[in-house]
Amino acid sequence: MKGISLDNIDHQILAYLKSNAKLTNKDIGQLIHMTGQAVGIRINKLIGAGHIQNYTISIKYDHKQFIRVFMDNNQYDTFESAVNRYLEVDDFYKVSGQACYMIVGHFSHERLAQFITTISRWGRYSIETVIDNRKKDRQ
Repeated sequence: MKGISLDNIDHQILAYLKSNAKLTNKDIGQLIHMTGQAVGIRINKLIGAGHIQNYTISIKYDHKQFIRVFMDNNQYDTFESAVNRYLEVDDFYKVSGQACYMIVGHFSHERLAQFITTISRWGRYSIETVIDNRKKDRQ
């Protein structure tokens, strides 16, 4: 089932699920003019093909940071273990480009200071703090 190509209906289903994962198959079917059973079959195919990987919720935190890390040494395993101990880390990527890692977090000012002290042992960093989310909801 891997490698199915997505059509317009699949994209619509994904958009509705992304905006509200609590929608039932019947609700989505009414929005896109299909039966709930047909929507369920398509969702199962999307899951089987790996297009839907998990179901989750979004939590609105007061703070959000994008932290790029530039390693000064090759102690990657110990660095990764240290970062993964922080519950405020939402996403943690090894990246190509100028930085070695990209961390997305929701640190308070105090916890961010602690986190920076910790990761400074392995390299340099740059932090971008989110002021406002400008993304418009789409469907």
